[in-house]
Amino acid sequence: MKDKIPPPYTALQRHPMMPQASHDEASRFNFLTLFNRYLSGEIGRGNRVAYETRVLPAFKVIHGREPESREEIRVAMNQDPFHRMWSALKRNSMEMRQQNGRQIVLRQLDELDAKARAFNAASGLLELDPSVEQPVYATCVDIHCQPGGYHGGEREGDVTVGANYDVGLFATTGGALGSLNDGGGQAVVGWVKANRPDWQPKRILDVGCTVGHNAVPFAQGFPDAEVTAIDTAAASLRYGAARAAGLGVTNIRFVQASGEDLSRFPDNHFDWVQTTMFLHELSAESMPKILAECARVLKPGGLLLHVEQPQYGPDMPLYEQFIRDWDAYNNNEPFWSAMHGVDLKAVMAQAGFPLDHQFVTGVRAIPDKSLFPASPDGDEEDYGRAAIWNAYGAWKPNQDNGLTSGAKKEISA
Repeated sequence: MKDKIPPPYTALQRHPMMPQASHDEASRFNFLTLFNRYLSGEIGRGNRVAYETRVLPAFKVIHGREPESREEIRVAMNQDPFHRMWSALKRNSMEMRQQNGRQIVLRQLDELDAKARAFNAASGLLELDPSVEQPVYATCVDIHCQPGGYHGGEREGDVTVGANYDVGLFATTGGALGSLNDGGGQAVVGWVKANRPDWQPKRILDVGCTVGHNAVPFAQGFPDAEVTAIDTAAASLRYGAARAAGLGVTNIRFVQASGEDLSRFPDNHFDWVQTTMFLHELSAESMPKILAECARVLKPGGLLLHVEQPQYGPDMPLYEQFIRDWDAYNNNEPFWSAMHGVDLKAVMAQAGFPLDHQFVTGVRAIPDKSLFPASPDGDEEDYGRAAIWNAYGAWKPNQDNGLTSGAKKEISA
């Protein structure tokens, strides 16, 4: 039982830009961490019981058949009192997380803004462009219930949203991303090194970087590389660049730019283009444009990698599709459902990555041994302590013969 308890919020590593939580604020995050774990585990399993014992039998009586889509299951489940209760609790847990983080940030905003300005002026890691417009898919809702989404703020030039995102992510994930919330980026670095031990990319582009939780590990894992982390949200970039500078990382730039228009970069410029939990934030219109731009700026033989939740398909049961869809309708993720329902391989092929150069693999977060004890079975099994994602990737064909070393089978890391 003890192994199932997430680490306390006080285990979060305090880099120089991290907002400082009081005893009571940390206690609220500890409650929310355990509450989220409880809702997703013991209580969450009640949704399947409700579906199999009440909702599905009633659906069959009314329609004379099984549900044919996740949408039909959603409509039926939304009438069930248990599922409604669970959904309300889960939504409120996210709102409480955002408000606690926001409270922590606002009471020390003057100090955080001053630190960010000092770090960014000294480091030169930040490049903002006021002409970059915020896309409608980023502004139509407060994504993840975060006030201001990832682009807003309390005043001109502040770091409110970036700091709020950083200070609460540990609690949201139950420490699964490590003491610096960078387990996703560390996982990708581990995957690349396992698959291409001798590969040394010189230029890396991270699209949709927010505050750089994933981009900074790329810079640390490949210290001779030049990492460019782009986002449209200046508010997130200001915090991200200052955070990286505070961590002593120098081979990275945070640039305000849209993935739909990478014209500032020449063709065949990057060895590796990365997105992490980004595609599901995009509209159906924008995703093909971004993938086409990624293909253009990627060198022949270079790596494109998208870390995401798994795509829906005929092999995924409709009930699982429905429960994975919860965020689309209840956590301000309006493009989640549509994105996970598309044929991503076909969209990538249309953008310029042939099907025979694509692959799907698993990327496993690297457990933070300072927070979690080592698994009894070593690194082969960590009993659910590490997050595991799908990764949809491709090695861009070489121009001479259309072949690339990426055609061989990828391994999971």
